[in-house]
Amino acid sequence: MQLSVIIVNYNSHGLINDCIDTIVSQTKEISYEVIVVDNQSAAGSLAQIVSKHPFVKPIEMGYNGGYSRANNAGLRAAAGDYLLLLNPDTLILNGALDKCVQRFSTSDFAACGVQQLNADHTTQISGNYFMIGGLNHLLPLPYWGKVLRWVAFKMKTKVPNVQQASSVHEVDWISGAFLMIKRSTLEKAGYMDEDFFLYAEEVEWCSRIKKIGQLAIFGDINIVHLQGETTGEAFDSADKGYQGLFDRKALQVMLSNHVRVRKQFGVFWFLFLLLNYSFAVPVFFFGSIIENLLKGRNPFKYMPQVWGLTKNVFALWQFSPIIIRNKPHFYKVL
Repeated sequence: MQLSVIIVNYNSHGLINDCIDTIVSQTKEISYEVIVVDNQSAAGSLAQIVSKHPFVKPIEMGYNGGYSRANNAGLRAAAGDYLLLLNPDTLILNGALDKCVQRFSTSDFAACGVQQLNADHTTQISGNYFMIGGLNHLLPLPYWGKVLRWVAFKMKTKVPNVQQASSVHEVDWISGAFLMIKRSTLEKAGYMDEDFFLYAEEVEWCSRIKKIGQLAIFGDINIVHLQGETTGEAFDSADKGYQGLFDRKALQVMLSNHVRVRKQFGVFWFLFLLLNYSFAVPVFFFGSIIENLLKGRNPFKYMPQVWGLTKNVFALWQFSPIIIRNKPHFYKVL
């Protein structure tokens, strides 16, 4: 078996069936298997996938274990020499799996991804670079993030992501929507960290993979990624990206990012990140009032968002003793 494709299902059977249809139609030159790991979806979700695609190898977690634990279950069951973590909301284009495996197998890379496209085929961020201490997580903060972005621009700081990759583009970490590794890499780097429920787990995993070898994006191989469709629907969030700060999905993103920074960079950078998030709360409060007054609007227009950020930052402080100790803990708030 050359390739094992692992897809995690959480009530995403419609998207997954579409995804598998494209795998079948676009993969002709390699041997592969498709493993679908179910995170306690509603009754019948996994059955609908297996009914339409009987060759799928189904795994039932029995509970919602999130992204890392479900993918690890798939990795342990996989028979392939190459292992692909693939999001449900992806579509394979132009023989992408055939091309990727063929190129990856003759390379020295430890892991690879491909150039992801939006539904309209515009390019999407597929690879990224590490920033010391995870400082890029400060950029979405209201007002304060803009100040930091301006400072970074003046200092000519390297952009932390790759919007459009060249044919072979080396990166520090790869988007988990399409992340392929070699079995030899898995044996050396280990499985995904099961402390994570959702978000940032592939970043932490790539930090360990990078100690084994280089990671690359194959920019001339494409898939479509309908970014955030699955999590946005599952957790009742209007934000389909990963930059929100105000709802419960945002808390999971923020928590996972802080946990990742603690694991990868240490306590100092975790506290630095947390203090900046805390400082951003009063900055958002007063900044929004001033902005709205200057624009002739209700000065308290953004108070629901201010309150949402305040609650989320308070929750981070509640988790901080556990994060600092860095003992095994399942960081699930959704």
